[in-house]
Amino acid sequence: MRTAFMFPVGERADTVSLLDRHFPEQRYPWLMDRALYVDIDDERDGHLFSDWPPEEVTVLDAALGHHPAWAVQIGVPGRVEGTTELHHLAELLLAHGGVAMDNYSDHPWTLEEIRSGAVKDGLHFFDFRTFHELNPFT
Repeated sequence: MRTAFMFPVGERADTVSLLDRHFPEQRYPWLMDRALYVDIDDERDGHLFSDWPPEEVTVLDAALGHHPAWAVQIGVPGRVEGTTELHHLAELLLAHGGVAMDNYSDHPWTLEEIRSGAVKDGLHFFDFRTFHELNPFT
């Protein structure tokens, strides 16, 4: 399963309410378009950052201006492409600020960068195809 994380500004409860409004059929995890699994992970009770390289956490902290205690974790199964759905989630979750990160780059992506198709180190947000072309043995 491919994974992306979104770190919206604001309170966790507000994000939960937003997800409940948009995906009322299922909770913990929310199911988006019967394809993506959307959940909240936190550092205290969950596994957030447990397998992240320290330098990626440092970059994330700098982008946000603080160390986040929780994130929205999105699981994208291999049976779906997932990019369109992730862009939709970014519009919902990052509308007031925050960043997203994915398995493929160390860059914290802003909503503006995701919208514009910005490229960092040769990759777009959630650019699994190019990543695998550049790293065929990973």
